[in-house]
Amino acid sequence: MNKDVVGSFAWAGAIVIVALATSFARKSGYLDGDTVLRMVIGLNGLMIAWSGNRIPKAFVPSAAARQARRVTGWSMVLSGLVYAGLWAFAPIPVAVIGGCGAIVIGIAVTLGYCLSLRDKAKAA
Repeated sequence: MNKDVVGSFAWAGAIVIVALATSFARKSGYLDGDTVLRMVIGLNGLMIAWSGNRIPKAFVPSAAARQARRVTGWSMVLSGLVYAGLWAFAPIPVAVIGGCGAIVIGIAVTLGYCLSLRDKAKAA
């Protein structure tokens, strides 16, 4: 099986296990609802950072595609870490807006860089 697929299944399993464990801990009175929400949603940001770290490691023959993958990887890692950090420490309304904003900015940086590479290729 592909290494990326195994890693993705591992992340999915970890998120489900953490969700079930924290839900059980909440029902047992060890955690409150906000902590459970922060832990499970914060794991999504760490998963985005992990997948962003994997993006530039795949082989592509084109130099422009390698550049785009590097920028994509950096933007996804940074936006995923900001997302996870906000869910860990910020108030929940700030974490929702700021976390989603970080992901959208990461996607916009990637899209903008890819469009600039395309324009450079057309000009050349």
